[in-house]
Amino acid sequence: MLFHVGGGGVAAAAGRMLVRYFSRKRSPDLRRISPKVPREEAKTISKGLYDILKDHGPLTVSNTWDYAKEAGIGGMNSKTHMKILLKWMTGRKMVKLSCTHIGSAKKFHYSILPEEPLSAEQISSPSPVSESTKPSTQGKRGKRLG
Repeated sequence: MLFHVGGGGVAAAAGRMLVRYFSRKRSPDLRRISPKVPREEAKTISKGLYDILKDHGPLTVSNTWDYAKEAGIGGMNSKTHMKILLKWMTGRKMVKLSCTHIGSAKKFHYSILPEEPLSAEQISSPSPVSESTKPSTQGKRGKRLG
């Protein structure tokens, strides 16, 4: 190991953490993917792909390509171009890519994201407490010191 210190301790733990951190591969910046067509045309194509994914549920790339050919979405040149557009849509938070393990193989499926995701406040905030469920404060007043 690169930062192997004989006794362990804090220095060794920090060294292992640095090695682990810098050995990771950076994730690609999906927002910078170019759709290879003008922006307006990319929006039109992505609308068609979004409708296909919305109607037919989670789909693999091959199934999405089959449905796109049937729908006759104009502007897509090839299956590779469709994959680029799906990555572009993933970067724009329109679709998500999920993985399913089947034995030793993996299946990747594209699906749509919820149209109105719940904010963190809506998820974490409990429902308002009604007056009838509040604890009584009457017993606290009646106590005497002594």
